[in-house]
Amino acid sequence: MEFSKLLISLFIFQVFFPCHMSIQAAPANSDLFREYIGAEFNNVKFSDVPINSNVEFHFILSFAIDYDSTTGSPSPTNGKFNVFWDSDNLSPSQVSSIKSTHSNVKVALSLGGDSVGDGYAYFDPSSVDSWVSNAVSSLTNIIQEYHLDGIDIDYEHFNADPYTFSECIGKLIKTLKNNGVISFASIAPFDDDDVQSHYKALWKSYGDLIDYVNFQFYAYDQGTTVSQFMNYFNTQSSNYNGGKVLASFISDGSGGLTPENGFFTACSRLKSENKLHGICVWSADDSKRNGFRYEKQSQALLAISH
Repeated sequence: MEFSKLLISLFIFQVFFPCHMSIQAAPANSDLFREYIGAEFNNVKFSDVPINSNVEFHFILSFAIDYDSTTGSPSPTNGKFNVFWDSDNLSPSQVSSIKSTHSNVKVALSLGGDSVGDGYAYFDPSSVDSWVSNAVSSLTNIIQEYHLDGIDIDYEHFNADPYTFSECIGKLIKTLKNNGVISFASIAPFDDDDVQSHYKALWKSYGDLIDYVNFQFYAYDQGTTVSQFMNYFNTQSSNYNGGKVLASFISDGSGGLTPENGFFTACSRLKSENKLHGICVWSADDSKRNGFRYEKQSQALLAISH
């Protein structure tokens, strides 16, 4: 009798508090460090970058773009991706080598980016189904050739509405995960109305498939203060509710809150609030000239018991 009362109580509880609501458990502190690499063709190699064995480390190859790579003025290819990163220095054998040397390293590729050739790189699908079919096929080939683990979505310019973007990218991630081709996926939005409308649509429909949000906090104004950064972080955490929003900086100091002006103070604050889900850096290419000092500092902070 008591058991049936318990079942009835549980049933009533579920009716009023349904468990399928899209509120995920609040993410906690993490030891994840992520860094973009390869976009600037300055000969940076995986082995140049200091890797702390006490963090989870993701290199993100920048970029794979669905544009043709053989002509002087590249044009969109509707989901047929090509490699646009420095593949001479960041080759399949070098991916295998860094992963076998460091068991804590995974390597992903990022899709899109700001530009291709002399113009913007547009998300420009002919249709959802044709784009997804081409993207799954071409990316599976690249990911398997390069021994990669995940993808990052960094389109910044759009010739498609938010719904089309959401359906294309959501179905791509879902298919690659279901096929066992990737084990994680991330997005890299920034605070621009058009960009946010596309990524928030994607998050609303497919947020449960997106493991990390590499929010580009360095796209905010140069001279951002610690308190401004904290406000921005909280705003974007609510935009991507339940997501692992990472703190980020640009290593050439051109925007956002820089390491010199308090980035690590902000990270320590986030950590004390149990909100430091990881640190993301653009980019190893830029950091090469300062000896990767802030990569070392970031990883040291993350490696302290999280």
